[in-house]
Amino acid sequence: MGDDVCGKYERIADWFDAGRGRQLMEREYLDAMTARLPAGGSVLDLGCGAGEPLAGFFIRKGFGVTGVDGSPRMIELCRGRFPGMTWLVGDMRGLALGRRFDAVLAWDSFFHLSREEQRAMFPAFRTHLNPKGLLLFTSGPAAGVSSGEMRGEAFPYASLAPEEYRALLAEQGLTVLLHKAEDPACGGHTVWLAGRAG
Repeated sequence: MGDDVCGKYERIADWFDAGRGRQLMEREYLDAMTARLPAGGSVLDLGCGAGEPLAGFFIRKGFGVTGVDGSPRMIELCRGRFPGMTWLVGDMRGLALGRRFDAVLAWDSFFHLSREEQRAMFPAFRTHLNPKGLLLFTSGPAAGVSSGEMRGEAFPYASLAPEEYRALLAEQGLTVLLHKAEDPACGGHTVWLAGRAG
């Protein structure tokens, strides 16, 4: 990813994992997605981190998870926690796994991409979705770029305008099912859940 995001997460992997909240403030959105998924369905988690709490949530509910992350240490932690799942070191840009999933998740990962890189991801999302697949991702609330810091590492963030996300989703046959901007009950996240007409 731009600005060596993967390398930065590699350097802070154990610190990040230790501090990652497990309270599932994301539950409203995870529940909204799982309610629409077939039992035992497949989930592709892009930027899966160390697998907790999001991948773990789906695994404990009986879904099969394939996780992709640019940090080898994060993937090592995933494999240790959930050895029965598929964990891959990789970059979501140019993703080509050669299979489709019932859901694609890009929570707190997609927004590290540049705006051009984000635009290019939507065809990749569609390529990896089953005919009635679901996409859940987080973005910024409005068009712009910013940066933040974790453990002395600077991380880039970018967002398109909400109208552009809707248009990009529509181009791929995805309809917005749920959208909340800066949800105070979810740590201020801006969340999108979209479904593919099949």
